Formats: sequence, structure tokens, C-alpha cells
Amino acid sequence: MIFVDSCVLIDVIEDDPHWADWSQRQLESAAATQQLVINPVIYAEISVRFDRMEDVNRLLDAAQITLTDMTREALFLAGKAYQRYRQRGGTRTGTLPDFFIGAHASVLGAPVITRDASRYAGYFPALRLIAPGAGPR
Repeated sequence: MIFVDSCVLIDVIEDDPHWADWSQRQLESAAATQQLVINPVIYAEISVRFDRMEDVNRLLDAAQITLTDMTREALFLAGKAYQRYRQRGGTRTGTLPDFFIGAHASVLGAPVITRDASRYAGYFPALRLIAPGAGPR
């Protein structure tokens, strides 16, 4: 099982000139050997780019990406990671989704395909990341 961060899906959806190819290659490579998953937070983040829920679902089905529910353990871990972030002086309030994603992947022991490796690495050090420039972890 491999988590797909919303930034990777948005790269593909929006055909980002710098990242779409990298993101598409990562999705294809991972899907060849693993089940790709997202959680409700990622679903909500990508849904703003669509007018209809059916279009979001069609994209996920075509990419063979499964929506998985978050456990209480993951939710608790996300809250604690966010608390550490704020205690360390973090001021951005829009960061909580990253903590939900990192915690969920950590609890499931699943790597994350992302371009935003720094926050995940800082708060979930055991989490394996598939990211540009990331070495083996």
C-alpha cells in the first residue's frame, strides 16, 4: 500500500509543467506493484478542482486509487504532531491536512508519494517518503 499525497494528484490533474511528468511516473511505477490509497483529507483537497463528485471518482477509479478511512489512532497521532508543530513555533494554520496524511500513513506503515517531504520527515521520521531527491529511508 502506498499513500498518494494531494500535491502529486494535483500535478497530474492540472498538468503542471514542472511536476506532472514526475508525478505521473511515480503513480505508474507504484501502481505496478502496490495498491495506491488516499484518505478523506486528500479526497477533499483534490475535489476542489472538480465540479462534480463523479468526476473525482472517475479519476480515482482510472488511476486505481482507493479511498481508505482514517483510524482513531491516526487521528490522535495527527493531533499530537500538529501540537508539536505549534509548540515549535509553527504558525501556519493550513498545515493540519499534512499531519492527517502523515499520521495515517505512519499508522498503516505505508510510504507516501509526495513533493512536500520536509514536513513529513520532520514530524514522522520513520515514514518512508517517495519524493524528488529523497534517498532511501
